[in-house]
Amino acid sequence: MSFGGFRRSVMSIGNDRSINQVHSMDVNADSSSEMHCELGSFEHQVFRRFRALSGSSADEVLSLNWVFKLLDAFIACQEDFKVVMLENGADLSNPPLDRFATEFFDMIVKALDICNAVRDGVERIRAWCKHLEIVETAFDSKSRNVIGEGQFRRAKKSLTDLTMLMLDDNKESSCFFAYGNRSFGCPNKGKDNQQKAGHSRSLSWSVPNSWSASKQLQLIANGLIPPRGHEVSAANGLANAVYTMGFVLMFVLWALASAIPCQDRSFQVHFSVPRQFSWGTPLNSLHTRIMDESKKRERKNGVGLLKEIQQMEKSINLVTDLVDSVNQFPLTEEQKEEVRTAVQEVSQVCNVFKNGLDPLERQLREVFRKIMSCRTAGLEVMSRA
Repeated sequence: MSFGGFRRSVMSIGNDRSINQVHSMDVNADSSSEMHCELGSFEHQVFRRFRALSGSSADEVLSLNWVFKLLDAFIACQEDFKVVMLENGADLSNPPLDRFATEFFDMIVKALDICNAVRDGVERIRAWCKHLEIVETAFDSKSRNVIGEGQFRRAKKSLTDLTMLMLDDNKESSCFFAYGNRSFGCPNKGKDNQQKAGHSRSLSWSVPNSWSASKQLQLIANGLIPPRGHEVSAANGLANAVYTMGFVLMFVLWALASAIPCQDRSFQVHFSVPRQFSWGTPLNSLHTRIMDESKKRERKNGVGLLKEIQQMEKSINLVTDLVDSVNQFPLTEEQKEEVRTAVQEVSQVCNVFKNGLDPLERQLREVFRKIMSCRTAGLEVMSRA
C-alpha cells in the first residue's frame, strides 16, 4: 500500500471514531435534556394543581369539596412522581440521591400514621352525627304540632353526650378510637404495641394513646431539607423531584390534620414553604390562609377547621339554646316554629356528612395505598440497582 493510501485509511478510522464519539455525546445530551424536561414538567404540574386550589374562595377552602380536590391533586402528583422515579430508578441507589430517596421512604412510614389518624377523625365525626340524628329523630314526630317534654329530655341528653365527646378532643377521644382502623389494616392489641408516654411514633395500622399527630408532622417537617446546588447537579435534578414530593406529602397531611379532628393535633407545626420552587407560591398562599383560619378557630376552641364541622357546631348551639330556653309546656306556636327551623338545620348537617364521609374515607384509603405503593416500588428499584 502506498503511503498516501495508508494515510487515508488511518484518517478514515480516526474520523469514524470521532463521529461515533460525537454521536454518543449527542445521545447523552438528548437523554439528559429529556430528563430535565421531564423533571420540569413534574414541578410545573405540582404548581398548576396547587395554584388551582389556592384560588378557591374563602367559603370553599377547608370544605369537604375542597378536601376532595386537595386529595385528587395529591394523588395526581404522586402518580407523576412515581413515573419519574421508575424511569430513573438506576440513579436512586447512587449518592447523593440514595440518601434523599431513603429519607423519603422513611418519611412515608410516618405519613401512613397520619392517614390512619385522619381516618380515625372521620370516625369521630360519624359518632357526632349519630348523636345529632338522635336529636333530629326526637323532634321528628308524625304530628309536629305535638312536641312534649319527653322529646326535649331525649334531645337534651343526646346534646349533652355530644358536647362531651367534642370537648374531649385532646383527652378521651385519643383512646376512643385507639384500637381499630378498619380502613387501612387490622388492629393489634398486644402488649408489645404499647408505646411509652411521649413517644411520637406509632404502628402503621393503629394509633396508640401516646401518639401525637402534631409531633409526627413536626418530625416529617424537620426531615425536609432542600438539596444543595452540588447535590442537585450530582443527581441530575432528581433530588429536587424527591424533595418536591416529600414537601407536598407533608403539606397535604398537615392540611388534612388541620381540617379533620386528629389525636393530639395542633396547628403549632413549624415549617416554612420554600420560595425557590415554582410551586412555593401557591403552597405559601394556602399555608397562610389555613393558619389565619386556625387562629380564629383556636380562640373559639374549635375541634377542626372543616367548614362542615363549623356548621355542625352552629346547629348544636342553636338547638342547645332552644332546649335550654323552654321551661313550660305545651309550646307556643312561635316556639314550635323555632323547633322546626332548628331541626331543619340539624337535618341539613346530617345529610352533608352522610353523603360526604364515605367518599372521603374511600379517598383517604386511596391516598394510603398510593404512597405505600410508591414506597414499595422505589425500594424494589433500589434493591435491583
